[in-house]
Amino acid sequence: MRGMRLIHSVRLLTIGSSTKRAKYLREHHVFHCMGEKCTYQRRKLPLYPGLISIGSNVHLAAGVSLITHDISHIMLNRLGSRRFTEKVGCIEIGDNVFVGSGTKILYDVRIGSNVIIGAGSIVTKDIPDNSVAVGTPAKVIGSFEDYLKKRENEEQYPAELAPRKQEIGSQLADWCWDRFEKKRNGTKE
Repeated sequence: MRGMRLIHSVRLLTIGSSTKRAKYLREHHVFHCMGEKCTYQRRKLPLYPGLISIGSNVHLAAGVSLITHDISHIMLNRLGSRRFTEKVGCIEIGDNVFVGSGTKILYDVRIGSNVIIGAGSIVTKDIPDNSVAVGTPAKVIGSFEDYLKKRENEEQYPAELAPRKQEIGSQLADWCWDRFEKKRNGTKE
């Protein structure tokens, strides 16, 4: 890691909030572009951040890797027969996107707007607008609208029990464990 990338990565280590990290990245023009209302969980910058475009209301969970390059050329060049260059490419993420924890997004990929990528996915090809995609490699399994309807119909904990400052109270923990057990036992809620 060299130069400004190192400086920005060190600075990211000191910023406690994912929203503030995204604001720092946007204000310092670290990525090709980055919209408003984003969160960025990682504290390390990907290589070649200028090849990454992030829209507005994009939330990258912990452990999301944005991979803008491929270093297979090192191995190929040691074969001695030909000379290969490093492969590099762009990553574009549209507006209103959630990328789940541990996901890897490879270069030359466009993720559309209104998209949810499930945790642990590996995105190797474009994901169209209004999609939910999961898996290795990531595949579209449904529409954004269907996901939204499903979430609207899910039981939600009472608002007064909501987590505060990344902490949950004993009442919310009890509510979650009760719901968890009911699902396992096939009991109606």
